[in-house]
Amino acid sequence: MENIIEVKGLRKSFKNNEVLKGVSFQVKRGQCFSLLGSNGAGKTTVVRILATLAAKDDGEVNVCGYDLQRQPNKVREVISLTGQYAAVDEMLTGRENLKLVAQLRHLKNYKQRMDELLELFELTASADKLVKTYSGGMRRKTDIAMSLLGDSEIIFLDEPTTGLDPQSRLKLWEMIKELKSQGKTIFLTTQYLEEAEALADYVAFLDGGVIALEGTINELKKSLEKEMASLQDVFLSVVTKGGQKK
Repeated sequence: MENIIEVKGLRKSFKNNEVLKGVSFQVKRGQCFSLLGSNGAGKTTVVRILATLAAKDDGEVNVCGYDLQRQPNKVREVISLTGQYAAVDEMLTGRENLKLVAQLRHLKNYKQRMDELLELFELTASADKLVKTYSGGMRRKTDIAMSLLGDSEIIFLDEPTTGLDPQSRLKLWEMIKELKSQGKTIFLTTQYLEEAEALADYVAFLDGGVIALEGTINELKKSLEKEMASLQDVFLSVVTKGGQKK
């Protein structure tokens, strides 16, 4: 499979705090790639840079064959993003929020897909109510539905299931698996290690501003020389002892 995302030597500082110190990785087309790390490790910073929402200090980034710095508009045409916090308009209804995204992306024949997503996330009954009346979980589900509307090649999901109830989380897992079966590339950050283990084809651990360890789930387990090691064991090995870059 070809690489759909290529990152080399990515650096980013906030004042005197260097968050990314030369991050390098590749994501293959059709893969579910999960970026893991402790809180504050810089996962969201990586996502924001790849999604053209933040500028990098240094490094090379290529998304779908487009250079991030020279062709940001082309990059935006092939991606969708669900950020850590719900980006919904409280003065619109749930249905109007989805319709607005469809119109901004110049989507055609989107109504059936919109209705499917509202039903999937159990939002049909509240679809015509103002989002300001929604609970936090309902806002989150609306935001995720908005990002899944359309036909983006790469879907960035930054801790998408935070705040979701267990049933909604499992439904989103099934949706991610379905999108992957359709050939979509998923870039997932999550604080739930079991989520990465259930969904990811490839995992990279961000620690100390660099990729400390990466590989498939099986490769990472074997790296600990423990047949029954879980992803939790791998994560603890990275954050407590420091991982060995492969």
